Amino acid sequence: MWQLLKQYARTPTPDEPVPEPNDAWQGGSRHIHQEILDVLGRALCIRQIDAGSCNGCELEIHALNNPYYNIEGLGIRFVASPRHADMLLVTGPLTLNMREAVRRAWEATPDPKLVVAAGDCACTGGIFRDSYAVCGPLSTLLPVDVYVPGCPPAPIDLLKGILTALRARRAMPAP
Repeated sequence: MWQLLKQYARTPTPDEPVPEPNDAWQGGSRHIHQEILDVLGRALCIRQIDAGSCNGCELEIHALNNPYYNIEGLGIRFVASPRHADMLLVTGPLTLNMREAVRRAWEATPDPKLVVAAGDCACTGGIFRDSYAVCGPLSTLLPVDVYVPGCPPAPIDLLKGILTALRARRAMPAP
């Protein structure tokens, strides 16, 4: 214990400057919220589905809910049921055990529905592509609107992908 305290006492204080925050994307939060209201008239509801991932992408998705990104304040929220969702956010390669569950979630989502493939595994099958337990990327089962590559993708990239899908919905013709 004393050796550790001596080491702490001998260690110099770091003199590096604190990095500057990159909050450029937060300046447009009112614009993003208004855009969501213009397209949907309410909050964007997302159902996140893990189709067999390593949970790296899920950790980045959870980071979207922290105070720094605060997507709830932008008018984006996660829901427990695909029946209440406007968008499916799918992570991981499409495994044999989750194939039917993902298909049923997609069928339960009301039209017009959007699908975002988050992470390399959902986009291409990733490192699990050749596994006996994997059917392949998400696009082998569902029509994917937006791909967000990365292993795992950063929270800002996930947010950009979600907003890209929302803008694609705005461009869809009315039913």
